[in-house]
Amino acid sequence: MIISKTPFRISLIGGGTDFPEYYKKSPGLVVGGTIDKYCYVSARFLPNVFKYKHRIVWSKNEVVKNNNQIIHPTVKAVFNYLKIKRGLEVHYQGDLQKNSGLGTSSSFCVGLINSLKNLHKKRINKNNLAKTAIKIEHDIMKEKCGSQDQIWASYGGFNSIAFSGKFFKVKRLNINKSKLSNLSKNLFLIYTGINKFSHNIEKDKISKLNKNFNYLDKIYKLANSFKYEIQNNKNFDFVGSILSEYWSVKKSLSNKVSNNKINEIYNEALISGASGGKIIGSGGGGFLLMYCKKKNHLSLKKKLNKLPIIKFNFIEKGSEIIFKS
Repeated sequence: MIISKTPFRISLIGGGTDFPEYYKKSPGLVVGGTIDKYCYVSARFLPNVFKYKHRIVWSKNEVVKNNNQIIHPTVKAVFNYLKIKRGLEVHYQGDLQKNSGLGTSSSFCVGLINSLKNLHKKRINKNNLAKTAIKIEHDIMKEKCGSQDQIWASYGGFNSIAFSGKFFKVKRLNINKSKLSNLSKNLFLIYTGINKFSHNIEKDKISKLNKNFNYLDKIYKLANSFKYEIQNNKNFDFVGSILSEYWSVKKSLSNKVSNNKINEIYNEALISGASGGKIIGSGGGGFLLMYCKKKNHLSLKKKLNKLPIIKFNFIEKGSEIIFKS
């Protein structure tokens, strides 16, 4: 048996510029990092004594006789891409719910690939792990998604990721652990209670790419500015205002990015002392990320006490194998 542990991520700024439709024409840049919330994928070979070939356990319990009968789209795509022939049992567990904007789908894809490669005694490095996940999600699953989530899940760390043409470059940002810890202490994930499907929202954005190009150029410039400020400023009080500026531009990409409920929660957070923030991921639901100075933490928690508020820490490791037998 093999068990992989793969982190979810917080994308702070730059989302949208990591779409191939954009960065194949103009440079893209995202800034963010992996957090201490994970998905776990266990995989083991099954003896051929069962009436089924594969068993896949997630929110459903699937037993199938061949790869093409698999319901879970990621599992089916990965099995077919890796040409899985021998019977397998796969289990998925996650610290947070899917469709929450934290890159959970890509983390699962990366964790599954990592588990299956190691189960078959084939090592895969971070770069190839990310590229394989991107290929599967973009080319096989035909998902309308960017390229940052797969890279963060594979590499881990608090990074900038630059995109240009067919290439990406991961750069670990020059921020010590103490400073990074102070940043995470002032960031709050607030769950909106809305489950959403990013594919539909991103599809809408891509359909308006020509119209949105100027907005994406603005996001790219904001990401560059954010990258500089976060490495060179002594404190992070600027984070809220830049996130809010980014949020304003991001909402211009599609009317599906926000809605009345999200706007209401966002405004309540501002009234309670947060200095700014934005939706995590494609938008439409999931988590809001808000920056709030220490003196206003209690006020924020009290005002939004009916909503789940998740605290987190940034972590260094990407997908790893934590158990082998």
